[in-house]
Amino acid sequence: MQVLEQDLADVVANLSPLAVDWMDDVAASAIAKLSTFPIKPHYDRADLRKIFDEDFEEGLLCARLFLILSKDSMETELRGRLGAGGIGARRYAADPQNFLSVLESMGVLDAMTTTINYQPVWSDILVERLRAGRGSAIQGQRRGRGLEDFAEALVAAVFGERGYETRCTFTGADGTTAKCDIAIPDRHRPRILIESKAYGATGSKMTDIIGDLDAIIAAKRHDTPLLFLTDGLTWNARLSDLRKIVQRQNHGKITRIYTTKMRDQFLADLQTLKSEFGIA
Repeated sequence: MQVLEQDLADVVANLSPLAVDWMDDVAASAIAKLSTFPIKPHYDRADLRKIFDEDFEEGLLCARLFLILSKDSMETELRGRLGAGGIGARRYAADPQNFLSVLESMGVLDAMTTTINYQPVWSDILVERLRAGRGSAIQGQRRGRGLEDFAEALVAAVFGERGYETRCTFTGADGTTAKCDIAIPDRHRPRILIESKAYGATGSKMTDIIGDLDAIIAAKRHDTPLLFLTDGLTWNARLSDLRKIVQRQNHGKITRIYTTKMRDQFLADLQTLKSEFGIA
């Protein structure tokens, strides 16, 4: 398999889409604002601009609540739609019409109309509690498991269903052990190791991701390739941390970093490694 150094820009360019503080002064003020919001059959840009002109941070929080987006998800959407530059009060002040147009394209006016004119029933309270608690955890679990399943399907296509072990503790150099998502051909003497982490998945905090990778790097033989699969646009808010992982790749500690958009490259590299290691 060809040795190369990846760079942060290439990894970020291949990221794709794959959670919030409660009561503080901003939240209390936003709730007070929402409680006095006029009830109308339809809302337009003037209504939206009034909220943002009075207080940008409160306006952004209200828009996020109408759209049912976490802080990270809202920031990711705005950065993707607004393009280069910031997404805060200065950006809004410099070009409010474009900022509001982006929010409209995200469906905020329709969400305002639907939410404000909705007639709630008692069960809605419990549904929201379920969505915010268990629902949020389930979403995180599915993000993580979805990426693991993506990697396993490609590994199975190359090595066969019995040619690997998943979610196991492998034995590396000098009997040292560590956990990994996939060990090929098995956990006892792996020739290839694969770790997948969806940033934003349950348990996949930044310290967890880097710590898990470092544990694998410390335990494995130096000649055992480590392939790392990740994804999630929320990485754009943590580029300094993603850069640390890219640095590990540049230093040869991680063989290659992939995202789901790099499926064909991942598959080709698995086939190359299978041939190079003579794995049946």
